[in-house]
Amino acid sequence: MKTPDSRFYCPLITIGTITLDENESTHAVRVCRACVGDVLQLSDGVGHFADAVIEVADAKACVVRVDTVIESERPRPKVSLGIACLKDDALEEVVFHAAQTEIDKIVFLRTDFSQEPKNSDLKKTVRRAELKSLVSLKQSKKAWMTAIEGPVEFDKWLASYQGDLILCDIDGDRQLNLSGGSGANENTAPITLLVGPEGGFSPREIEAIKTFQNGKVHLLNLGNTRLRARTAAIIALGKNL
Repeated sequence: MKTPDSRFYCPLITIGTITLDENESTHAVRVCRACVGDVLQLSDGVGHFADAVIEVADAKACVVRVDTVIESERPRPKVSLGIACLKDDALEEVVFHAAQTEIDKIVFLRTDFSQEPKNSDLKKTVRRAELKSLVSLKQSKKAWMTAIEGPVEFDKWLASYQGDLILCDIDGDRQLNLSGGSGANENTAPITLLVGPEGGFSPREIEAIKTFQNGKVHLLNLGNTRLRARTAAIIALGKNL
């Protein structure tokens, strides 16, 4: 029996017989050319894995058998990314890279200087971002799929948020010691890393962040050069995971 070098998404992994959806079935049978008796590695995106033996190699409805469900040793990530709505395909680019890391969610924020198209509900962007997050889950072989949320008004989000914040700021520290050097995901409290649009958050929003009362606020300096918002998000995550 062979195992394709890929994970396959199955939202409900249980012991017994499972029929994969058409997208995953096509990937397994037509793309990976898996046959009856081959083993597929399944992931549900919420901390569970399983090795599944193919019983029916159907490209539209591949049937597999699961004997054991494995729970990930890695807990759900504590770090999230809150990023201002950007123009063009910048948000999708951020998700493509960020969702390969261990972060809980990515929240699209409508800020004072957001650059999204006017009167846009971003439904298509959100849907494409969700698909990129799913691809990243399988490609990176991590246990938890990064959720996509928003778009939401920044003020509304901040008023309801409970946890710590990291704001990318020129006056911040080059390195943050959030949990004894073991990474932000090892911290006890949820943490959201905030990245503004091109040009940054407005002075009003920066003041609201710095005076936030429902958690600790950390300021992070990303270096001496001016970065695009999409670049800043990835570098900031790299400094804190």
